[in-house]
Amino acid sequence: MNELRGTDLHSHLIPGVDDGSAGEAYSAGALEYFRREGVGQIVTTPHFMGSLTRDPAQLADRLAELDAGWAVLQRLVREDAERAGTPLRVERGAEVMLDVPDPDVSDARLRLAGGPYVLVEFPGLHVPPINAEFAIVALRERGWRAVVAHPERYRNLDSGLTTIARFKQAGAVLQMNAGSLLGGYGTTAAGQARRLLALGWIDFVSSDYHARGEPGVAAFAAALVSLGASEHAELLTVVNPARVLAGELPLPVPPMDAVGGDAQEARPLWSRLFGKRRGGSR
Repeated sequence: MNELRGTDLHSHLIPGVDDGSAGEAYSAGALEYFRREGVGQIVTTPHFMGSLTRDPAQLADRLAELDAGWAVLQRLVREDAERAGTPLRVERGAEVMLDVPDPDVSDARLRLAGGPYVLVEFPGLHVPPINAEFAIVALRERGWRAVVAHPERYRNLDSGLTTIARFKQAGAVLQMNAGSLLGGYGTTAAGQARRLLALGWIDFVSSDYHARGEPGVAAFAAALVSLGASEHAELLTVVNPARVLAGELPLPVPPMDAVGGDAQEARPLWSRLFGKRRGGSR
């Protein structure tokens, strides 16, 4: 059994509430997979439409649905701990869809482990063409800090990644999906993942695990170690996600251009990694 050092802040483990875990067996299996990959701290983040925070009745209904599923997952976590002999720390949050630019995330259930960070994504994997950083700023003004989920997967990024740069300037934290680097979401996302890592803009890596297949965090870390980037692997999968979970700022991650690539082109080391996996998964 791997030592449980990793922290994963983006997954869909609550059974039956979104396109993640389809039932209790899937959730229980997901916990076992996280153990195999050495992840001991998890925040599960079911999909949540930000616009629901503007309708008290719909908000109450959705939160009640999530509460019921969370109670089931908590039982599965206890059963997992009894079998394994060591507990996993499993907290809750949400992946808040910015279908409105200023959702109210004052309810602790919408933030990562109830702390100051909130995981957000934009609809349709497209960032707004103008003022995309408004939502980041609006959350910051209310005392919260945005974690932008999987920026490498957005389909309308410009060649200079200026939108992502504005996210960083507005104070956002950037979370990459572990599967992106090795082609799990297609070649475009893999290329953007290389560029963002080369620039040193990614703050931490999580699985975005939907309780199917493997989380992929271990494979990501192993890929970086094979490039001679063990420091990066440690910061991205262990140190920084744990800091975010504790409500602290992530540490700076050095650009990887000196290790295996630069911001504009794939070096041979990147190419060897990129060629290992193809296809697209959620």
